[in-house]
Amino acid sequence: MGEFTHFNGQGEAIMVDVSEKQDTVREAMASGRIRMSEECYAKVKAGDMKKGDVLGVARIAGIMGTKKTSELIPLCHILNLSKVEVEFICHDETCEIEVRCTAKTTGKTGVEMEALTGVNVTLLTIYDMCKAVDKGMEINEVHLLRKSGGKSGLWERV
Repeated sequence: MGEFTHFNGQGEAIMVDVSEKQDTVREAMASGRIRMSEECYAKVKAGDMKKGDVLGVARIAGIMGTKKTSELIPLCHILNLSKVEVEFICHDETCEIEVRCTAKTTGKTGVEMEALTGVNVTLLTIYDMCKAVDKGMEINEVHLLRKSGGKSGLWERV
């Protein structure tokens, strides 16, 4: 297990100095799900929600969320993202929408937090746009699927 690097010798919070690290291509993909009622799920898939195109708006929100990660997570580095992609996988049998967010950059630190933030903002936007139909929606299983680049190389969830 790695060591905690966001504290100095006195136990004070710091932003990690990455200036000596090599620039490498870094990419991360995160995933999460939102479960909803059959009625709500059908409306989202049909594009029949009163607030409009739920998945289209949620995709834009997720992309915007990745770009704001350093403003939301203390001590997180500001990254120049070269790619952000948000995709949806509909699970009809469970009335769930799976969100996958991929973030990519060339730099000195990884993009895991950006991918995870993108997933969460996307899921929260779906909730916000659908809450008039189903307040009982559940957001679950937010996790990192894969990361690559840097000294530690490739990591994938098994």
